[in-house]
Amino acid sequence: MNLFSSLFKKKTTTLTLPDSLLIKKLKVVCKKKYFSIYENITIYHHTKNYFIPLLILNPSKGIYLFEYKEWSYDDLKNATISKATNQDSNNKNLAFEKTHQFIKQKFNELTHSDGVPIYNYLLMENLNSDEYEYLDDSFRELLPFNKIMFNNSSEDEIFKKIDNAPSPISPMPNEADIIGNLLVQYLVFSKDNSRNLASKEQIDFIESKIEGTQVLSGPSYSGKTSSILLKAILENLRCKDLKITILEPTVLACDLLKQKLLNIIEYAIIEIDIDSIEIITPIALVNKHLTKLKKPKLEVILYIDEKLMRNNYKVADLIICDDSNLLSFEFIQYLQHLQKASSLILVNEYHDEDAKFIFNKNFQEKSRKIIFKQANQQAKALQIVSKLLQDNKPEDILIVSNNVTKNNLSDDLEFFIKDKAILLDASVNLQNQELENLLICSYAQISSMNSKYIILLDVEEASLNQLEYASHLAYDTTFVLYDIEGENIKILKEKNV
Repeated sequence: MNLFSSLFKKKTTTLTLPDSLLIKKLKVVCKKKYFSIYENITIYHHTKNYFIPLLILNPSKGIYLFEYKEWSYDDLKNATISKATNQDSNNKNLAFEKTHQFIKQKFNELTHSDGVPIYNYLLMENLNSDEYEYLDDSFRELLPFNKIMFNNSSEDEIFKKIDNAPSPISPMPNEADIIGNLLVQYLVFSKDNSRNLASKEQIDFIESKIEGTQVLSGPSYSGKTSSILLKAILENLRCKDLKITILEPTVLACDLLKQKLLNIIEYAIIEIDIDSIEIITPIALVNKHLTKLKKPKLEVILYIDEKLMRNNYKVADLIICDDSNLLSFEFIQYLQHLQKASSLILVNEYHDEDAKFIFNKNFQEKSRKIIFKQANQQAKALQIVSKLLQDNKPEDILIVSNNVTKNNLSDDLEFFIKDKAILLDASVNLQNQELENLLICSYAQISSMNSKYIILLDVEEASLNQLEYASHLAYDTTFVLYDIEGENIKILKEKNV
């Protein structure tokens, strides 16, 4: 009996990876040797997708592909085996050749090379090494002993088999370039457009099943915004009909996230219906609801009319609200009302131990500093700017203040820098912004803004949420300027001792 030909006749379902004893041994080996494990993953390319049960990256040798099979000795003892092509991975066959083709095709289109070496292995939970010796010779030809992990394989035997793979002639790319090119759902674009690989925390969130209302919390620079975008992309790749709405506090923040979305789609060569991932402000969301009720639209102030809370309105299957800690409690209640029968992700910067997902890793290269200065605020701000500009570019500086101080500083700064200071208007689209300048903005406009140096003024006029958010935007130093030490300053000092 030819096992493969007899089993190819009817369609079978994809086999996901169980948490078996053999796989646990393999994971222990990988942990000891610092190999990276990716389980039950899908590679997306153009309009196609390809499922891989287990992929392990050895940073010095290449990619190890593992297929898990439930075949027992009784299944195989009277069978012969022959090579099959163009088969998807399932419990009835092996799909190594098609998997290789798919991976190499993606590498070739993204990197113009075949990528890295790929090695095949088989996980046989229900077969031991002694039983293998009694199988037909055709098995030894297609499935060599040194490519199979048996149920009685020890950790040492497993390592020897995977370590037997030859070392590549050319230097290996880093993990971000290898896995990021294969798995677009884990590819993070930094502010400078460099590509990085999502962390374990981020991947767990991106791959998670979202039901009801769930919270993602983490500090600035922990990758929350990139993760929600990748989450939206993956959900869309999994289900083209899924309607997703991402909320950003300002028009500018929306445009910055849309630009990230387009960069990922263009780089990764995937097809996504852009209209199915809507990125809008909270006011735009409320106005859609108000339009349905034939009520006047909001213009500047976000306000939840009580009639909105009595009316059902299907916005999206999934709403993701970024920087939810900057929004009112009433608006969050409104979102929960809208999504009673759908899903909602609230993203905040609180240290929320009850959050479903918590990001602890900070991706800043260096520890940021916060410096408090009690002095005449405007005079001190001008002095700090003048000193910083000796060794930094104007765009390395962001000043946050109230609207009156914004205008005064804009006039004064004309005498200190060659280029004018820009009064940031976050309600204006990205294409109409001049972000490569020294920027001055209000506390209501700071969402998604960051800079090397942040100078905070008028801190007692800001809400504590806004102040804490603004104080963490710098990736080098935050200067907090004040005339009199008020309550906000005291709280901020206590939290930054």
